Amino acid sequence: MEWETPWVDDKVIDIKGEAGISASYSALSDEDVKENNIISIESVLPDELLERILAYLPIASIFRASSVCKKWNEIVHSHRFLQNISTLSQKPWYFMFPSADDSIGFAYDPMIRKWYSIELRCDRTSRWFIASSCGLVCFMDHNTRSQLYVCNPITKISEKVEMPRCSREFDYSGLAISVDRSSRNYTVAVVISKDTPDDFVQWILSIHIYCSEAMMWLSPVTETLTGWRGGDSCVVCDGVFYFLIYSTRGLGFRGNRHGLLSYNLSSRSSGGMLIDSFIPVPCPLTCGRLMNLKNKLVLVGGIGKQDQPGIIKGIGIWILKGRDWEEVARMPHKYFQGFGEFDDVFASSGFDDLVYIQSYGAPCLLMFDMKMREWKWSQKCPILKRFPLQLFTGFSFEPRIDISP
Repeated sequence: MEWETPWVDDKVIDIKGEAGISASYSALSDEDVKENNIISIESVLPDELLERILAYLPIASIFRASSVCKKWNEIVHSHRFLQNISTLSQKPWYFMFPSADDSIGFAYDPMIRKWYSIELRCDRTSRWFIASSCGLVCFMDHNTRSQLYVCNPITKISEKVEMPRCSREFDYSGLAISVDRSSRNYTVAVVISKDTPDDFVQWILSIHIYCSEAMMWLSPVTETLTGWRGGDSCVVCDGVFYFLIYSTRGLGFRGNRHGLLSYNLSSRSSGGMLIDSFIPVPCPLTCGRLMNLKNKLVLVGGIGKQDQPGIIKGIGIWILKGRDWEEVARMPHKYFQGFGEFDDVFASSGFDDLVYIQSYGAPCLLMFDMKMREWKWSQKCPILKRFPLQLFTGFSFEPRIDISP
């Protein structure tokens, strides 16, 4: 497998710097240096052990290692090495768009706290619907809804998936992708909503599923919802397709304005009508986002005021247990204030144990570690705000070199 890696060499941005590395060699004499130059690491370590050592390096360091010599390049690109690295998990990176029209952005690696400049293929921008799973990122064109790409942003390998014509005519849509780690096949799930001509309260909701192994689309569900429509937040978690729905009952409606529906991808069944799977959200929400963290369904959202649900008074994180939401954390006020221009819109996404939260109004990135229950700012992003109405958004993905669409 060959990769394009222009982001590794000349576009790596190290905010902290690497001062002090050369100083560790100052105590060596000239004879020591000559002697050390004679002995290569390959002559000391067997190939299998060298492969395991390289597999534990950060992704960017693995690419650099492949440039050290011909043998290391062969090891890093070998089938056995890719098998070894496939069993190891990587902390998710966060890709940030500098603006709505840019396909070149910056990706943050939380392990070594660095930002990398990365260009996405096919001019994909934040205007596209975006979903990720196990190293693959799925993009669906927001304007025509006729283009869908699945790619690995690290290796730059991608493929185009033809969209079914029936899925192009809708008002709202959500996109999710799920990768089977053992077979490397992937499933794309799209939920679309279209209003009925005669009744603005009723919406036609349908689910469309693409299987990479069969290379075909299925449309197993079409249902008319009364008082609810689909949106853009959805995710596949443990074989179940979850998506948020939104009330269409107008401003006078005092009930819960958001809910959760589900569809079992494994059995191709919702267990009856989709609306029968309805689970209310834990409180009035804005910018609700679903994510799969270690096969657990997690919800992140702005906590709206009871009398003014569109106004954020905080940000919460919940995990679904059965049919009940359990609150995991609320963003401390000092972090909430730290976004500066934080208003009622923000982006959030996550993977593994890490949740990323970003304000649309500033290139600030906050992380929450689900395992450690710890809030932390990322290193300062190289993106600068050039004008007052500049908007920022992004998505998280698992950096992997062992998987391709």
